[in-house]
Amino acid sequence: MKINELCAQTCAALKGKPHQIAAVRAHELLAVLPGWEFGSGEGDIRKQFKFPDFVHALAFVNALGWIAEQQNHHPDLELGWGRVLVRFSTHDVGGLSMNDFICAAKVEALSGN
Repeated sequence: MKINELCAQTCAALKGKPHQIAAVRAHELLAVLPGWEFGSGEGDIRKQFKFPDFVHALAFVNALGWIAEQQNHHPDLELGWGRVLVRFSTHDVGGLSMNDFICAAKVEALSGN
């Protein structure tokens, strides 16, 4: 799968372990997301984005928030001066789901990468 194919998808409401992505599939999907990595224990995917100042980082967070609302899939965010750490996991499935990779691809498109 290519990043543009992920980006074109829409998140679905998911609940329960049957919607968790298998580890092999998660590694395949992560490979198409530049700079993204697994968090501790592969329970989330994350990437830190760099910006020239706080205002640009905040603008990125606000735009990302709009995407999250549209997809009804919300990341954990850490905002600091010139940086934003984005972490996706699907709490309702207890790990990673396809929604995490779809939203990560949309964040990549937002960032211009």
